[in-house]
Amino acid sequence: MRVECSDCGAVADPLEICRCGGLPEFVLEPLRLDPVGLRRLVRERRASYEPLFASGVWRWRELLPAIPAEAIVSLAEGNVPLYDSAPGARFAGVDRLAYLHLGMNPTGSFKDLGMTVAISAAKASGARSVVCASTGNTASSMAAYAARAGLAAYAIVPRGRVSDAKLAQMREYGAELIEVDGSFDDAFASLKHHVRDAVVVNSVNAYRIEGQKCAAFAILEARQWNVPDWIVLPGGNLGNISAIAKGLREALALGLIDKLPRLALVRAALGVDTTASAIAVGNPKSRSRASRALERFNGVELTVSDEAILDAKARIGREGIGCEPASAASLAGIRALRQAQGDTISADADVVAILTGHILKDARVPSALRQAQGDSLVAPQGDSYAVA
Repeated sequence: MRVECSDCGAVADPLEICRCGGLPEFVLEPLRLDPVGLRRLVRERRASYEPLFASGVWRWRELLPAIPAEAIVSLAEGNVPLYDSAPGARFAGVDRLAYLHLGMNPTGSFKDLGMTVAISAAKASGARSVVCASTGNTASSMAAYAARAGLAAYAIVPRGRVSDAKLAQMREYGAELIEVDGSFDDAFASLKHHVRDAVVVNSVNAYRIEGQKCAAFAILEARQWNVPDWIVLPGGNLGNISAIAKGLREALALGLIDKLPRLALVRAALGVDTTASAIAVGNPKSRSRASRALERFNGVELTVSDEAILDAKARIGREGIGCEPASAASLAGIRALRQAQGDTISADADVVAILTGHILKDARVPSALRQAQGDSLVAPQGDSYAVA
């Protein structure tokens, strides 16, 4: 696989931002396997006792950068459920809804899919340390995989903006915490100032995107390769939508699917001040890639209020599924699109919503507004939605 700048197309370093400001991206080379053979191979690996193929990422090894087997660091990530949700469909106003729950990964978030590849690449290169800026999930994942690999880990986090649960994970896995004043954007800007000679494993690292694209394969495989009408996901630094779009493009190019779904990206209206801390990013580093993905997939971007997010979170919880606040932005976004003028998502749509984090990642955040008496949920009043 070669690496190109996602903006200008120049040959790129997978770990470095291009001189034009674009991010590096691996380009998949043609495979010798046909679609039927590739599906069969992955299915056989899923049933095997080979430790490497216990991973829902490394089962797709032919579609990933070449990394020596002895350097691969895995925690059996990627084996996550796709939950059908009739109550969620009714709440959102669509015929069919399912949740891909990436919070069921080893450290409780979607970051594990990318981190297994990024840390494996760092180990293979002989690196001794890794570093990231984070609102919590990236650093928790980095810390776990770095500990597994025997690498030092440094987590730069915005002071007072990361949940205690995520901080506890970082400490438990042995990461060194560096707290900075300000937001995620301030933490990211200080990366090179605080830690030198460490591999940056934020989503500007092209290896991260390669692992995270496997979420697209997980959706398609769980649906027996039937493509949904829409995939809706929350956005913070916007690496995840870029990765899922890449996985879908590759699935189409490989003949695994014959069409693409539409994509919807949901962000918090309050930006860095949202209670959905995992998406509290004001200046997403993957903005240009995400914008291209939305254009290619005839997608939409919208913002939803914190009240709408917390109401959606409560609805998901009442199904016995649960998620952290940022994840619930996906359900809130579907409902908002159904309610918006223009009927962007039709009532008969088949939709997959991405849940990015586990409920215990930020349990201190209340789920929803409630009536003064009793325990029934009430939708927020006077909610506004912005659709772009």
